[in-house]
Amino acid sequence: MSGKLEKAKGFKKSKPGTYLSIGTTLFGAISVAKQAKKARHEQDTLQLIDAVVSAAAIATGVALLVRELRRMGDDDVLQG
Repeated sequence: MSGKLEKAKGFKKSKPGTYLSIGTTLFGAISVAKQAKKARHEQDTLQLIDAVVSAAAIATGVALLVRELRRMGDDDVLQG
């Protein structure tokens, strides 16, 4: 069982795992956009603020993942 867990942790820190994380994070942006549209339509300021904060969290998460990808790329150049 622990071998599978280690393999999963390794995948998460790999390039394909990072790309998958970016994709799933961006997929969350769809629901945030729907939430923001609904909040604007209903003129619900609190819900709109929540959508904006969620969008900022998504943007930050994607930026961190992209930075990680760049670092992986730098490591590849040093090893190659």
